[in-house]
Amino acid sequence: MTDIMDKASRSRLMSGIHSKNTKIEILIRKALFARGFRYRLHVKDLPGKPDIVLPRYKALIFIHGCFWHGHNCYIFRLPASCNINQLQLQDKPSLVH
Repeated sequence: MTDIMDKASRSRLMSGIHSKNTKIEILIRKALFARGFRYRLHVKDLPGKPDIVLPRYKALIFIHGCFWHGHNCYIFRLPASCNINQLQLQDKPSLVH
């Protein structure tokens, strides 16, 4: 599938999509800190580069945003420019007979 945007427009659009310090990540970090948990952020030495590491408990937390999973919560909002039917067709594997 060819891109309908020029390279500069696509770059500007993609630069707005953050992988760190998202709203949900900050909410979870504040809740953990308020409950006395201390953590490290985005540790590059660990596989998958987890969003939050609780060293004392040897626990990792990966936070995946609502947009990518599309579940029905109050945070998720489908962009007006998105055609959900087109996305569903693209996700289906092509069948070769």
